[in-house]
Amino acid sequence: MFTAVGALVAAFALPAYASPPVDAADSLTLQQVAAEESESLVVASDVSPTPLQRGTFSATTPDEIAKKKADEAAAARATANAQAASTRFDFSMVSPGSGLVRWPLGGPFTVGDRFGARAGAHMGTDMLAEGGTPVFAALDGVVRVSQDSYSAYGVAIVLESVVNGRRVSTVYPHMRTGSRQVGVGQTVSAGQLIGLVGSTGRSTANHLHFEVYIDGQAVDSLSWLEANAG
Repeated sequence: MFTAVGALVAAFALPAYASPPVDAADSLTLQQVAAEESESLVVASDVSPTPLQRGTFSATTPDEIAKKKADEAAAARATANAQAASTRFDFSMVSPGSGLVRWPLGGPFTVGDRFGARAGAHMGTDMLAEGGTPVFAALDGVVRVSQDSYSAYGVAIVLESVVNGRRVSTVYPHMRTGSRQVGVGQTVSAGQLIGLVGSTGRSTANHLHFEVYIDGQAVDSLSWLEANAG
């Protein structure tokens, strides 16, 4: 069930310790689609053809080429799995702090695009952080979305909470593949680890694009955290 957190919707001043260090940065665009690289082909008419020897290639028949590609893909998957396995992480950890609202990142971050950027189309705060940084639930609540491919958000979780009788939704997109720790319908607590920072979906760098909606209306998530998180 939804958990009442208290009168936290309205902003209120908190002492300096309520907000972890945040490095100000110039506005960064993180969710642009990369422009396609152009390529050109130059043909020199005075170049003589050079006979190719069979020994130049390790695979020449269609079957050999297909097998070589399959072997390379398998090797790449094995390397990725080995790298993931070599990263040990304590998924039982919780966010530091004791407030009813918690900061969603468990490490330092730099602010990129803020709420309202891109001519008002940016509905969250881009928190640039190292890949694998813990992502925590900002509020007590219930998981409404937990998907590996949530449209442009990629690996994402959406939590629904009730704060002073009003519905508050918090959104945690672009997380690392395989890092989701909660499923739809599950009840979570503020500060509970729900995933790890990544760059999935429409994203060009490791970051958490954190969004907050109050009764369906998007609000400045960074200002909301600065006013309420402890």
